Amino acid sequence: MSEPWTARVLTLFPEMFPGPLGVSLTGRALAEGIWRLEALDIRAHATDRHRTVDDTPAGGGPGMVMRADIAARALDAARAGAEDWPALYLSPRGRPFTQAMARRLAASPGIILLCGRFEGLDKRLLDARPIEEVSIGDFVLTGGELAAFPLLDATVRLIPRVLGNPESLEEESFASGLLEHPQYTRPPVWEGRAIPEVLLSAHHGRIAAWRREQSLARTR
Repeated sequence: MSEPWTARVLTLFPEMFPGPLGVSLTGRALAEGIWRLEALDIRAHATDRHRTVDDTPAGGGPGMVMRADIAARALDAARAGAEDWPALYLSPRGRPFTQAMARRLAASPGIILLCGRFEGLDKRLLDARPIEEVSIGDFVLTGGELAAFPLLDATVRLIPRVLGNPESLEEESFASGLLEHPQYTRPPVWEGRAIPEVLLSAHHGRIAAWRREQSLARTR
């Protein structure tokens, strides 16, 4: 039997996980062993009694920088037996995370996520190891852990058997490069606003054409 898709998260705060990933569909799939989450403490690879993982910036400046040597030991340990897994460093300077990237990650055996803190990570580690910098948007968070949650949620939900109805993946936003059409449900009229007549027509061809038109308009 093949191993479940696995996320190894390198963090200074392993107690933050699984967090929101432990509830709803992702949480149920986690409990059922459809996917696995390993939160690994970077401080376990520190060498002093204070378990120090950072130091002052070379050249001066505010804040602290995560040390390359300690983060590298953590990363190398996480790569054991997972040499072909994508390794991602969550950073506002990275390549924007997209649905296409989520599909690529979901198709791999697993991923390694390195969560930065402080002023970030010593650039030498990014130069010395095959790590892809990924951003979830043009803003700054207190740590990469908070960025890891949406990345993991978007990826895990694409793993077979995580969603109860796999057909929903085919129609949602970005599945075909377009935003999803608007959705409606009962009651037929609410506060004087009616569901578009075409959706109540039971004419599948007209409904499909209307939804396609709406998706194109939203995307434009």
